[in-house]
Amino acid sequence: MPLEKLTFSVAEFDAPLDLILYLLQKHKLNILDIDISALLEQYLAAIAGAKEQNLEVASEFLEMASRLVYIKTVSLLPKHKEEGDKLRQELTGQLIEYTVCKAAAKLLESLYLGPDIFVREAVEIEIDPTYDLVHDARILYTALADAMGKGGRRMPPPREAFEPLVSRLTVSVTAKIFTVLRSLRMGGPASLGSLYEKSSGRSGKIATFLAILELISAKKVCVVGDEVRLK
Repeated sequence: MPLEKLTFSVAEFDAPLDLILYLLQKHKLNILDIDISALLEQYLAAIAGAKEQNLEVASEFLEMASRLVYIKTVSLLPKHKEEGDKLRQELTGQLIEYTVCKAAAKLLESLYLGPDIFVREAVEIEIDPTYDLVHDARILYTALADAMGKGGRRMPPPREAFEPLVSRLTVSVTAKIFTVLRSLRMGGPASLGSLYEKSSGRSGKIATFLAILELISAKKVCVVGDEVRLK
């Protein structure tokens, strides 16, 4: 009967490399200079122990056993010593890579919050100093004409020429805090979108966002899904 990939593992190890790492650690074998003879002896003993317990051995474990036997055989032949060293180095590389992958999986497991949800530490975002606002061409032309000076005028351009570019409506975050609290007390829980809709302009929406953050920090409100509620 051909061997199939079975659900049982040898000594509760899910992969041959798991078993090899365990044997290296248990018998204090150097992963960077593996004693193939000692490792093969321990590995075959583990396989035999599983069979004595009437456990079916997955084909991957038997394949690894054959690989270890081949590496040991080649290493004993003087003409093929170089090939044996190369095969042993390949096995060492696989074990090191597997160890790194296991460590990464353990780290991901610690960050696991639920189905398909992982978190990571906040990263610092670089600020782009590029000025990317778009203005009406007539405003730009007027500002440029005043900056260059009409008819050779050397006086600084009037402030009014640049006000359309730099002036913005300032919205108080404190005022928005009272607005949000009043809205929640009178109308009950509200979605974030509805709170933003009550604010006009970019400054108003930003002030609303900062007000909600301040209220959360002060434990006055909480956000459940997309809904803001009083605590």
